[in-house]
Amino acid sequence: MKHWLEKRNLFFSNGDINGSLGDMGTFIPLAVGLVSRCGFNLGHILLFAGGANIAGGLLFGLPMPVQPMKAIASIAIAEGMKADTIMAAGITSGLVLLFLSLTGLFGYFYRIVPKTLIRGLQLAIGLKLMLGGLDMIKTSGLNLELNSIYISLACFIVITVSLSNKNIPGVMILFLAGVLIALYSIPESEAALSFGSSLPTLRIPELRELTDGFIRAAMPQIPLTVLNSVIAVSALSVDLFPNRPLAPRAVALNVSVMNLIGCLFGGMPMCNGAGGLASQYKFGARSGGSVVFLGLIMILAALALGNSLLALFAAFPTSVLGVLLVFSGLELAIVCRDQSSAKARTTVILTAAICVTINTAIGFAAGWIIAAMMMERARKPAESPQPAISVEGGI
Repeated sequence: MKHWLEKRNLFFSNGDINGSLGDMGTFIPLAVGLVSRCGFNLGHILLFAGGANIAGGLLFGLPMPVQPMKAIASIAIAEGMKADTIMAAGITSGLVLLFLSLTGLFGYFYRIVPKTLIRGLQLAIGLKLMLGGLDMIKTSGLNLELNSIYISLACFIVITVSLSNKNIPGVMILFLAGVLIALYSIPESEAALSFGSSLPTLRIPELRELTDGFIRAAMPQIPLTVLNSVIAVSALSVDLFPNRPLAPRAVALNVSVMNLIGCLFGGMPMCNGAGGLASQYKFGARSGGSVVFLGLIMILAALALGNSLLALFAAFPTSVLGVLLVFSGLELAIVCRDQSSAKARTTVILTAAICVTINTAIGFAAGWIIAAMMMERARKPAESPQPAISVEGGI
């Protein structure tokens, strides 16, 4: 058994356990929004997210947590879309990814994308995570309550100390503290946790739901999934785990299957994000055991408590979640430091700026044009070079 675990790169070290919770800053807010606004069952979300975590850990042997598809979730929450339509959006996204995987188009696309463009995308995602985290911290308020900026400052200290001392499970400490704060903050009328959960049932979407879900939510999501959940994840795996790099086609197929299965049984649209991989790594995760552990916890929570966990999730302090997001974004952004030339840095910065200020798809397209222009300039010989002047003033 031990040999099999080592072969699959499945370990359950302190770092892996601590890092398994590093991506909760992204997962919890969107999951709560989908349940409270769109009618999802939190137990079903946790059940299939947990299963996808375990499957990813066993398949890849890397800490790749499962995240909600952000574009679909954001649109659905903002517009109050029905759960059936949202699941249909996840299914159609999965079908598109399946086509790209089986045709091998992902591998070709990955090979022709300039590295500077990928770095710009990673910088943009990192900055967005950091800005989102800072916004969470800001909304917690400058007060003497348990969810406040002062709590965030304490969390920053705990995380900073834990990063310099691997024996201190900083994220685990923050998560447990967040749970205690949430339990204290929940109104008595909403605080009851009930044991048991409803089992998911198969739901075949109607053609109208598939069409509506694809147009309203899947179309904006698919470019982001291709860029962030496949290309950026594969590129980041090369940086963080050079001995176990991820193939874009395998990642795309994994995202496709988790949505084609989960969204037929009440699960939310899911993906493997670069931010999630970066956050797991930042807080100590180095193997697939990290997400296997997280998946088991999610499944146990889903089966034991189900949708009654919603009040706890909703009350989880943003002062804690925001700090986790800031450090996750920082880990993803710093991979761009290997771009040392002026042309490379220009491409990275401009790509990231457009992604952050407009959107990721436009930023990616503009960044590709910028990268091509920079490469073209690099190929052109200098015209009539001026003779170099020495320090002494000679020629």
